[in-house]
Amino acid sequence: QVQLVESGGGLAQPGGSLRLSCAASNSIFSTSVMGWYRQVPGKQRELVARWFSIGITGYADSVKGRFTISRDNAKNTVYLQMNSLKPEDTAVYYCNSIPPIPAWGQGTQVTVSS
Repeated sequence: QVQLVESGGGLAQPGGSLRLSCAASNSIFSTSVMGWYRQVPGKQRELVARWFSIGITGYADSVKGRFTISRDNAKNTVYLQMNSLKPEDTAVYYCNSIPPIPAWGQGTQVTVSS
């Protein structure tokens, strides 16, 4: 059974930081390019960060230079370090493979507000 469990969200002030974690079942983690997505109510889910292999990552222009994706293969976990947060980063964040599988996790809410 494929599982994706996101955690680490919360309330942050503008300019603050949060670190998200995603524990993935081995069946998806071991064979997939992984990414972080986010969704705001009423809008489509967007891919914001992707991890291809060691040293090869990609970011949406809106988060480039502020977010960093990383991966711990021993723990089947993907991380998203978010720095210099902005109110427009407020969203529910999900991890999934690229392309995504249908079984999304519950996501983790990130709210950036003063």
